[in-house]
Amino acid sequence: MARPATAKTPAEHVAKATTKRVQDKDSEPPMPQHGPSYATFTRDEWARLRAQTPLTLTEADLTALRGINESLSLKEIEEVYLPLTRLLNLRFTALRQLRRVTHTFLGRTDLIPPFIVGLAGSVAVGKSTAGRVLQTILSRWSEHPRVDLVTTDGFLYPNAELTARGLIQRKGFPESYDLRRLVRFVADVRAGEQAVAPVYSHIHYDIIPGELQTIHRPDILILEGLNVLQRTDDAGTRRVYVSDYFDFSIYIDADEPYIRQWFLQRFNKLRDTVFRDPASYFRHYAGLTDDEATKRANTIWDSINGVNLHDNIAPTRERADLILEKSADHTFQRIQMRLH
Repeated sequence: MARPATAKTPAEHVAKATTKRVQDKDSEPPMPQHGPSYATFTRDEWARLRAQTPLTLTEADLTALRGINESLSLKEIEEVYLPLTRLLNLRFTALRQLRRVTHTFLGRTDLIPPFIVGLAGSVAVGKSTAGRVLQTILSRWSEHPRVDLVTTDGFLYPNAELTARGLIQRKGFPESYDLRRLVRFVADVRAGEQAVAPVYSHIHYDIIPGELQTIHRPDILILEGLNVLQRTDDAGTRRVYVSDYFDFSIYIDADEPYIRQWFLQRFNKLRDTVFRDPASYFRHYAGLTDDEATKRANTIWDSINGVNLHDNIAPTRERADLILEKSADHTFQRIQMRLH
């Protein structure tokens, strides 16, 4: 079947993104380009990059992977996630070979470092679901059966410490995380050392004392969190950032009105489920009327989540290697891939 005249192949997209305008000798030289260059794909164009990547998930798998407020279909897996996991596998294989060459040259016998993927985006945008889907699909590739997923929630300071520091209302902002511990964790994973991450409970809204997630020499580590691409320099100092250890990074994006609506919908669903648990930190929300719940959720968005998105999360968007943009129905519709 002939390709529609308006469609572009991936090669044409790259050519369009990278080709410079030819100027004659009398014209002024082009202004230098600043910032990253991206190739942009529609969903259909991106889907064609799946090639022969097999579908290894079933409807039963999707039931376990779906978020509380998201649609996730096998069509979404085939058209968005399979091309993405194919790209990650190609990058993994190429980088693994390069690292082997370097080890051979240096005469080193230690293990090749794992491939580390950063996954960023706003509250309620679907990061956790994306992380679970990527972990499941990537672990079924023969090249990397050990794929670990860690959320940066575990590196939040405990509530008692946040309260003592006057940060409990800024939970989720960069300053509410133990960044030293997070960087040390990722550095230990990269070095092949056994690393431990604290475990966070969304029911208790706090770190679980004494509970740890142990990570030891995975093939791939996916690190998911609000601010994993954040780079804020203190005046006159040099710092190491968790993103310095990433081999690939992904930012999940959507227009803010969509994200806000998803947050409100999730809040109401939690009010009817998790918030009713007697152990839930938010159990007092379970008894709110619909109007009261909507008002409270809007207040939380306006004073916390929306501010964090504007000030800290959204500015990291163009640090990502891949940007996945969602439409109002939570499905991905546009993909941007960094070219350099």
